[in-house]
Amino acid sequence: MAGTVRPSVKIGAGAVVCVEAELRGDITIGARTVVHPKARIIAEGGPIVIGESNLIEEQVVIINRQTEGSPTKEGGQKMVIGANNVFEVGSCCEALRVGDNNVIEAKAVVGRDIELSNGCVIGAFCPITSSETLPENTVIYGEKCVRRVQAERPQAQTLQLDFLMKILPNYHHLKKSTRPKNPEK
Repeated sequence: MAGTVRPSVKIGAGAVVCVEAELRGDITIGARTVVHPKARIIAEGGPIVIGESNLIEEQVVIINRQTEGSPTKEGGQKMVIGANNVFEVGSCCEALRVGDNNVIEAKAVVGRDIELSNGCVIGAFCPITSSETLPENTVIYGEKCVRRVQAERPQAQTLQLDFLMKILPNYHHLKKSTRPKNPEK
């Protein structure tokens, strides 16, 4: 591997990113985001920007794929993930735009041409690959991927994030933050 340029990975203050997670490409991880071991975040088709207080569980794949006709060098399309999202075990997300307070449940698949607004829930094992923007608070669930709109957004996983931020460092090595917690000091 001598001579290869390591693309940049920027980790925000207070984020917990396990060393066993696979991070490839130009990735920015926001403050208080938790990335479990065996999660894969791959930026091959452009940079990935992940906001604050997201929970990315084991075996999640977040990938900004190289598509036909897109530039192969620096640049490409940026994938932007908002704040307070939960990516449950084994889910896969290729969406270039993910808003805030979304939940992608276990083994769900979100395709590249989907845009998640805010407060959406993609149920377990539900693949959504059409080309559309999901309205706020949309819930997709069940064997047939039935849709409905819920009255309120899912609650932020603040307590779970706090718990994981205390426990994970006891059992896993962490990648270092690239930004100081208190830049004023």
